[in-house]
Amino acid sequence: MNIGFIGLGNMGSAIAGRLLDAGHRLSVWNRSPEPARKLAERGAHVVATADEAFRGDVVFSMLSDDPVTRAVLLDSGVLARTTPAATRIHVNLATISAALADELTERHRERGVGYVAAPVLGRPDVAAAGKLTVIVAGAAATVETVLPLLQGTVGQKVWRFGDRPSQANVVKLAVNFMLAAAIESMGEAAALAAGYDIEPRELFELIAQSLFPGPVYQGYGRLIADGRFEPAGFKARLGLKDVRLALAAAEAVNTPMPVGSLVRDSMLEALARDEGEKEFGVVLGRAAMRRAGK
Repeated sequence: MNIGFIGLGNMGSAIAGRLLDAGHRLSVWNRSPEPARKLAERGAHVVATADEAFRGDVVFSMLSDDPVTRAVLLDSGVLARTTPAATRIHVNLATISAALADELTERHRERGVGYVAAPVLGRPDVAAAGKLTVIVAGAAATVETVLPLLQGTVGQKVWRFGDRPSQANVVKLAVNFMLAAAIESMGEAAALAAGYDIEPRELFELIAQSLFPGPVYQGYGRLIADGRFEPAGFKARLGLKDVRLALAAAEAVNTPMPVGSLVRDSMLEALARDEGEKEFGVVLGRAAMRRAGK
C-alpha cells in the first residue's frame, strides 16, 4: 500500500518504522530533516513538502499538539489542496482537542477525504514493538478500511469508540487524565510515607505487587522512587498539554474536574522550575514530594 506519514517525533518514527517493516511503500515528511533521513536508510521515500506526503491510499499524521496540527494541515493549505483522488483516508494518531478534532472532521468532509482519529496508548519503545493500544473513532466503513493497518502493525489491540472522530480523542484525554491523577496520588502517598521514614520504593513495590499491578504503578513508581527524570519517554510539557485539553473538553460539556485542576497546577509548578522537557511522571510525582519537603 502507498502510505504517507507526517510527523516523525519519537512516536511517529517508531510507528512509521512498523509500517516500513510490514512492507508498505512509505513517503515521509517532517519539519526537521534528521528523523526522515533515518527512515530513508530503512527504505522510506523522503518528500520535500507535506503536500507530497499527503497523497496515497492512506496518510498518517502524528503531530505534537493543536497548534502544530493546525499549522501543518490547515494553515498551510495542505488539506484544502487535497482531493479523494490524491488521498483516500487520513488517520490522525495525535492527541488533540475535541474541538480541533470536530473541525478537522468537517474540513475532511468538505474535501471528500475520509478521516479517522486513532490516538494511541504507549511509549516509543512500545510503538517500535507494535504493542500500542489504539483508540479509534470515525465512520464505520472508513475505519474498516484502515483496520488492517492499525491492528497488528501500528498496535496490538484496537478499541473502537463511535463514528465521530472526536470521541476517540476524548477517550485518550480521559485516559491521560486518569494517568496524571494516579501519578499525583503516588507522589502524595510517597511524601506521606517518607515523612515516617518509609522508603517510597518499598511503598511502590507493595502496591504494584498487590492492589495495583500493571505498568502505571509499577513503571511510574520505579521512576519516581529513582528520580529518573531523563531520558523523557513523555515530556512534562506534553503531559500538561493533555491535562489542559481534558479540562477544556470537560468545560465544554459542563463537567467539573476538580482533580484535573489540581494536577494542572502541579504541572505548572514543575514548568515554572524549567522541568518541561523532563519525564512527565517523575516531574509530577516529585512535585508532590517537594511540596512536603521530601
